[in-house]
Amino acid sequence: MSSDKLPDAWVELPRAEDMAAAMSPDHPYNLGYVPAMGRLISAHPGIAPAFGFLFGQIMFAPGSLSRVEREMIAAVAAVAQDCHY
Repeated sequence: MSSDKLPDAWVELPRAEDMAAAMSPDHPYNLGYVPAMGRLISAHPGIAPAFGFLFGQIMFAPGSLSRVEREMIAAVAAVAQDCHY
């Protein structure tokens, strides 16, 4: 391996191009790029589907919080944990 290109991580990550091609254009999190956290979660075939289901329930299932309120809680929690994703 050339010293000028380090690997993305010590785990094999799915290619961003493959993930972008698989995402529907109208998906609410299609931001025009694939976030690193998405690639990291997708690297584990046992965790990714369960996490995706749980995330979908938290963010999109009917409930007393609006989508905006859910996004705000997620943003505040990420900042409080010094999350870079």
